[in-house]
Amino acid sequence: MVSGGADSVCLLDVAVTLGADVSVLHVNYGLRPGADADEELVRDLCRRYGVLLHPERVELGDAGNLQAEARDRRYALAERHAVGDYAAAHTASDQAETVLYRLAASPGRRALLGMEPRRGRLVRPLLEATREDTREWCRSRGLEWREDPSNADRRFARARVRHDVLEALREVNPAAELNIARTAALLRDESAVLDERAAEHLIPGAALQLASLRAEPAAVARLVLREAAERSGLSLGIGDADRVLAMDDRGTSALDLPGGRVLVEYGTVRFTREGTAAVPAGVRLVVPGEAQFGEWTVSAQLGGFGDAELDAAALGDVLTVRAWRDGDKMRPLGLGGTKSLQDVFTDRKVPRELRRTLPVVVSESGEIAWVAGAEVVGDDFRAREGKPTVALSARRRV
Repeated sequence: MVSGGADSVCLLDVAVTLGADVSVLHVNYGLRPGADADEELVRDLCRRYGVLLHPERVELGDAGNLQAEARDRRYALAERHAVGDYAAAHTASDQAETVLYRLAASPGRRALLGMEPRRGRLVRPLLEATREDTREWCRSRGLEWREDPSNADRRFARARVRHDVLEALREVNPAAELNIARTAALLRDESAVLDERAAEHLIPGAALQLASLRAEPAAVARLVLREAAERSGLSLGIGDADRVLAMDDRGTSALDLPGGRVLVEYGTVRFTREGTAAVPAGVRLVVPGEAQFGEWTVSAQLGGFGDAELDAAALGDVLTVRAWRDGDKMRPLGLGGTKSLQDVFTDRKVPRELRRTLPVVVSESGEIAWVAGAEVVGDDFRAREGKPTVALSARRRV
């Protein structure tokens, strides 16, 4: 992606010099009097290097964040035109500005990580070079470039960071922007280790347990809670993760969040969004096979192992997977009597918010054979030695 500025001109020249198979995307938004001159400079460069140019003219909306819309449209065009990877000319100077701006606007670990060297097919090869480095390269190669006047317009927050904050930091240390960029790279490496540790708790279909989170270092526990909230379409504010970790795990506690809430019920942590408590419709499950029930995939396999192994003859060939209904009863394995599902849920400390969404597997004869999540099997369906079995499993999308 070549705008005509020194950074992208440097990137193009370096890529060609290194023998890369290059084509160029230039997007003309027509927002400035010099936009057509920028495009003409890029056309001259492409003719000079003998590379293919993809010129695009884009009209942006009249309202909203024009810079964000321009960026999104540019990346969408790059995704469409690129055969392999596509490169942006972000430098260490841009990285430092990004870190400082994000840290001022939204506190948290991610603000310090800056831009990724690679995100999908997008690569940023110049993150270890400063803006002055790219200009010096262009001067040494006799390359012209165009300056975007908006980069100096202090009406934009990033311009104030660039010209006021970073300039002040360079007076403290000329290597300030490189130090910030390199620190972001180190933190990104360390973040990968934290993310891997946190992923051990974020298992599809498995509920978060407060006791397990409290056993982790605080940094890991906070990260798990923030990631779990985001997967539910919610966001934890400053201090919210610590408030969740301090909740009483002997009963029910709740913390309201924008658009939803986090519940701790008997030590189980659950995030819920407003207006998302619909009860899934029942579905048929043919043995062997699988069925989609709400956020769950329930499967039945002949023989083998699963979350529960049940007697095949007692189950039958066509099962029903449905939600808990008021008045449902079953004979839990080993209990020696009948019990309501409501009491089973209470005994198993299943959160109230979760109960109507759990898959209840009903046999062909109409009896409740297994309840996923509560992990309770009907006594009449227990596996018998030497008899064929069906392995039932349930996995929840997170």
